[in-house]
Amino acid sequence: MNADADIGSCTAMRSENRVGKLPEPPSPIADDGDAEHFCHTCAFSGACIAVGYGKKELAELHCLVEHVSSYREGEYVFRTGDPFRAIYAVRAGTVKTSLVDEEGREHVLGFYLPGEVIGLNAIYPDRFPCDAVALEDAQFCRFSFPAMSALATRLPAVQQHLFRLISKELGSASLLAGDYSADERMAAFLVDLGERYAARGFSGTHFRLSMSRGDVANYLRLAAETVSRVFSRFRTQALIDVNGRMLVLRDPVRLRKIGRSLLSG
Repeated sequence: MNADADIGSCTAMRSENRVGKLPEPPSPIADDGDAEHFCHTCAFSGACIAVGYGKKELAELHCLVEHVSSYREGEYVFRTGDPFRAIYAVRAGTVKTSLVDEEGREHVLGFYLPGEVIGLNAIYPDRFPCDAVALEDAQFCRFSFPAMSALATRLPAVQQHLFRLISKELGSASLLAGDYSADERMAAFLVDLGERYAARGFSGTHFRLSMSRGDVANYLRLAAETVSRVFSRFRTQALIDVNGRMLVLRDPVRLRKIGRSLLSG
């Protein structure tokens, strides 16, 4: 099937949704890209850029994109135990994933920025193993995972990118398990955040920490008081500037040296 035919069938599928033959999606398809390119924060832009693909070549992928309604700060995208049917790519905002143990203690698993995917850790056992909550007003692209898996078998670029996303998810889950100092953990965390923002076209040195210091401490396996002391020490050493939740990395090179044991590249 050629790209124009794919786009036509995609449009027909959406029209069918509107007349009620299929369940109505939460909101219409929208796009801040253009006729040739996907959104600049698209989680699959790496697959497109790597092989020179655009919307025409990946029309089938575009058909799978469902832009869901905005989630307000504090709203759950999914909860532990919900059936796994789709993965979510963050379009705007920040998301925290966490789980609550049998004693009611929360364990923060990660933070996700625009262009990153949540839900990959639910592929097995086919249910979400954690909660995902918006830390600020957030928007998402939702991809049906059964449809995405079928498409990946036909489009090698999509399949390879999907494997990379899964591999990265697994690697991030075990990164903080080692015996690292508080300074190493914090430096690596800040550098990683900056590099992830920069990779999506945002400033990698000036950004807002949408997560609380308590959440940062929980994620880094540190006490909240320790996080505050490290922030103060880094500021005194002219490594960072902090004003409320606004953060400036003044010396990312030195920060990288401090956190190099936890960073790749």
